[in-house]
Amino acid sequence: MSNKVVIIPTYKEKENIESIIRVVFSLPEPFDILIIDDNSPDGTANIVKELIKEFPDRLSIIERSGKLGLGTAYITGFKWSLEHGYDYIFEMDADFSHPPEDLINLYNACKTDGYDMAIGSRYISGVNVVNWPMGRILMSYYGSMYVRFVTRMKIMDTTAGFVCYTRKVLEAIDLDKIKMKGYGFQIEMKFTAWKKKFKIKEVPIIFTDRKQGTSKMSTNIFGEAVWGVLKMKIASWFKKY
Repeated sequence: MSNKVVIIPTYKEKENIESIIRVVFSLPEPFDILIIDDNSPDGTANIVKELIKEFPDRLSIIERSGKLGLGTAYITGFKWSLEHGYDYIFEMDADFSHPPEDLINLYNACKTDGYDMAIGSRYISGVNVVNWPMGRILMSYYGSMYVRFVTRMKIMDTTAGFVCYTRKVLEAIDLDKIKMKGYGFQIEMKFTAWKKKFKIKEVPIIFTDRKQGTSKMSTNIFGEAVWGVLKMKIASWFKKY
């Protein structure tokens, strides 16, 4: 067992799941993996369960009853990871949009450089996004600008889903009070860590849109982020961090 675990939420990822698991396990730095599967109808969970026979000490799965949202998947994974004694807890997508080899850079930012949280950032060194249509790039980039304007955070990629948390960050956040479920969840977690004055570093990555499977982005998810940020900011005026 490693002291590092990568949480990967899945829904209909049969094209990618075995490959991403094997690539992570082939890295020179050891990482365990926790899959949170939301009852994928394509058999994603069955593929994972077969791989657990090969990697019984490194691979785990939590199966949920249905599509319950990205945020709740990660909250479930965070609680499991803390209970199982991990010191470094990572978020990563299953579709290779986050380069698995950059897990090591995120880990080193926390372990070696002393940061409490490291973000795989698409925007800290320009716009490093491959294969996205221009409209989606603009929506994401200017969406992060909007979040920075409202919250005053100095984070360039506020919706990034490639993150390393140290144990003390997740222990300091009341996970049951994180309300947003879609991409707003990513903003709310970063905002809460920032308000608690944890040291946060953005590590540049090249984000590549998925080649297989289907995107889970929707206008509802985007709308939650827009309105949720305003509600979150107003609520922060009445909270102690």
